[in-house]
Amino acid sequence: MNTTAARSMTKKLLALLTLLLLALAATARPQELVVAQDGSGQFRTVQAAIDAAPTQSKQEVVIRIRKGVYKEKLVVPATKTHLTLLGDDRSQTILTFDDHSGKGTINTYTSYSVLVQGADFRAENLTFQNTAGRTAGQAVALHVEADRCIFRNCRILGDQDTLFLATGHTRQYFYQCFIEGTTDFIFGSSTAVFDQCTIRSKKNSHITAAATPQDQAYGFVFRKCQLTADTALATNVSLGRPWQPYAQVAYLHTYMGPHIRPAGWDNWKKPESEKTARYIEYRSTGPGAAPATTRVAWSRQLSAREARAYTLKRIFAGPEPWKPRA
Repeated sequence: MNTTAARSMTKKLLALLTLLLLALAATARPQELVVAQDGSGQFRTVQAAIDAAPTQSKQEVVIRIRKGVYKEKLVVPATKTHLTLLGDDRSQTILTFDDHSGKGTINTYTSYSVLVQGADFRAENLTFQNTAGRTAGQAVALHVEADRCIFRNCRILGDQDTLFLATGHTRQYFYQCFIEGTTDFIFGSSTAVFDQCTIRSKKNSHITAAATPQDQAYGFVFRKCQLTADTALATNVSLGRPWQPYAQVAYLHTYMGPHIRPAGWDNWKKPESEKTARYIEYRSTGPGAAPATTRVAWSRQLSAREARAYTLKRIFAGPEPWKPRA
């Protein structure tokens, strides 16, 4: 074999080897870090594992969290992309803290137990909790600012302002999650879908407080959810009230317990918001699913044709379309 032929053969072999390595990398299991309080993992705290995760990762990085109560004020910074927090058991793997508005310099935006800023975040089999208590005021358990986040089989527990979906034109997907609170306990500006979730009210108040931007087609969308309550304390609950004008909230095929008031919605003592709020339902069921004639005049029931627009593909469309996997 002459020199030219040998060089050509070497180039071909190198090209084949490169393709093989790329294929192996594509099929490799995600990098996994383990957190365990008993020292059996690489880390004893969740924040230490987050800090150790690769920066600006293009592939999923899994942090497996063993059972335990982790009292940490956690931050997933914007540089930690494609991060997955995977708990062993959602009722026994608990991420908790107890900050609340008015505690020193803490306010609504800084009262979180967990703050997620890194895009393409995923959480599964976990509890996010704020234990500040019912008299503490605003106390966020989970604060999400990132785009393309998935929460599967998680519990999000607190009282006032439990779940803060803070940023307009970001998207989150909640699948088979349990979310509870007292007042405005699902609030913010993002586009978020709640699929087959249980939403539990703990007192007479309001479930949502949306601040959807005017140019954002979708706000909070509840599909095939269950609205339940502590019936001793919650007997008169609204589906939502507008934190800002143009609030958008939709309930589709959702079971509503008897705690949901016949009027459905509240204007937050701001009659002007009735002109802009986008509050809609489609085929609600249960004792709280009052006829359209009893709902406030400024909400409406979707037609079957309009309801067909509430697909994940359309809800999560955008400059970068996103299709979350449950």
